[in-house]
Amino acid sequence: MNAVIDTGADADRVLQDIQSEVDRITTFPEEAEEPVVSKALIKNEVISAVVYGSAGERARRQWAERIRDDLLELPEITQAGLVGVRPYEIAIEVREEMLRRHGLTLEQVATGVQRASQDIPGGTIESEGGEILLRTQERRYLGREYEDIVIAASPDGMLLRLGELATVRDGFEDIDLISRFNGQPAAMVQVFRVGDQRPTEIADTVRAYMARLQPEVPLSLQTALWNDNTEVLRSRFQLLLKNAAIGLLLVFAILGAFMRFRLALWVMLGLPVAFLGAFFFMPAFGVSINMISLFAFIMALGIVVDNSVVVGESIYERQRATALGQQPRTAPADQASAPVAAAIAGTREVAVPVVFSVLTTVAAFVPLFYISGTMGKFISNIPVVLISILLVSLAISLFSLPALLAWAGRGGPAAAADQAPGNGRVPGRHLPGKGQDQRQDQGRARGRTKGRARAGPGQDQGQGDGTDKPGNTDRAIGSNGWPTGCWTG
Repeated sequence: MNAVIDTGADADRVLQDIQSEVDRITTFPEEAEEPVVSKALIKNEVISAVVYGSAGERARRQWAERIRDDLLELPEITQAGLVGVRPYEIAIEVREEMLRRHGLTLEQVATGVQRASQDIPGGTIESEGGEILLRTQERRYLGREYEDIVIAASPDGMLLRLGELATVRDGFEDIDLISRFNGQPAAMVQVFRVGDQRPTEIADTVRAYMARLQPEVPLSLQTALWNDNTEVLRSRFQLLLKNAAIGLLLVFAILGAFMRFRLALWVMLGLPVAFLGAFFFMPAFGVSINMISLFAFIMALGIVVDNSVVVGESIYERQRATALGQQPRTAPADQASAPVAAAIAGTREVAVPVVFSVLTTVAAFVPLFYISGTMGKFISNIPVVLISILLVSLAISLFSLPALLAWAGRGGPAAAADQAPGNGRVPGRHLPGKGQDQRQDQGRARGRTKGRARAGPGQDQGQGDGTDKPGNTDRAIGSNGWPTGCWTG
């Protein structure tokens, strides 16, 4: 008898209630076995081991039973069963002339066989260590064991056994069942996973066992593995890794080409960190790595990087504008904090649209939580994974990424060469050549002058061809903010 519980009910509590009610029943027959109440576990097939060849049906079944028993002894496997084999059957054919000769009926023969092959509970014995169950185990499982059953006895002590009265055949049920593999008769062992068992670990265990068993199999039989469901799981996992690698390389290449490689590196690292954050939240919602959760991860690949790209680009533009003098200049004492201010300003500029873009995406997946039934339990994996990734990615883009870019702008050598206002470059003019400095500019300027140039703090003096042309004045600014000289051509 099966009991189906409602969605959301506590299965363990329902099991205890049913067990309590069954224990109250005292009207079971004495020969009835003790009722067992258990919770059905959801099991999924992982892989199947096949034994096939020209050997007989009994040999194929015996090898399949051996594989099943050996696999169940392994700690990684808890469920395995035979498939594609006919059940055992012991056929007893009684000839009518034999019944007439001994004065018996078919019912008497059947009663004698049934009485000699049965398991009967014998009660319990209470001891200091607990109760000891007594049981008579006289059930017979082989045809030769049935041949020794005594059907009748004569007054002079002669015993009439079943083997003298009937023909006993030890075979299989006569049912329409044909199992073939690669065109040959076969027997199959299905291996299941139960609960939180990992399918990849079970499949690897079965493969290793079958490799060890292969040398012992006779030449008339062959073994093979079939219906390995982990191949689909492995292929989807490989697809996730492949798409993630391609996406990271594209983000790094494009951002590195148009911005800075350091910015591209920090934005690229936001994707694996967001995925790791989702792994942290998944166990709290009962979500494991399966086909549906991997599908959610693949969906998230094209979403999570957008936030970091938008925030990183805004901070980059702010820091670049500050370095080129397009933002208000700061005093020398505050120049070290300019990258930090640029990171804060760039983040604030795009924070509101970034937050609302994430919230709208989250709102699109929230209704999936309200799907009821068995399908809802599977579909709920998708919003759990996606929402976890989106929220972690949002936190990274608004907090971690600005802090890293601000730190890179303050302390890194590349940042000091690109952004510091006192690096010897002319403010307001972006010079692509990094080997040029103020002295080289002055040397070229002196080569073009016709007179003599003098400069002092607070004054601009020059003497050339006797004319002073304001339009021909070129100035260079030193690290202290003062003009270092002027020349007239």
